[in-house]
Amino acid sequence: MEVAVIKTGGKQYVVSKDDTIAIEKLPGELKKGDTVVFNEVLLVDNGSDTTIGAPVIKGAEVKGTVVLVGRAPKIEVVKYKPKSRYYKRNGHRQPVVKVKIDSIA
Repeated sequence: MEVAVIKTGGKQYVVSKDDTIAIEKLPGELKKGDTVVFNEVLLVDNGSDTTIGAPVIKGAEVKGTVVLVGRAPKIEVVKYKPKSRYYKRNGHRQPVVKVKIDSIA
């Protein structure tokens, strides 16, 4: 089984073929069915041979298809200070893109 480590959005993800990963917002306008190419591949392991980049592997890329473009569940942020009648409540929903990995090359 081929496994790769990719870097996108300041985070690293371990992926293999047919995996679905949730990534924070990618640059550009994306919609369901679009193809995404990740060029920053840090490691590729095909079971018998491991290639490690310094820092990235030249010529390696991981291709995927966008499955979902949406927003993550809401996170509630509460600020409270006792004895001072201070109470603030806020919510936040992070943009998220779900990508199904098609190939590792």
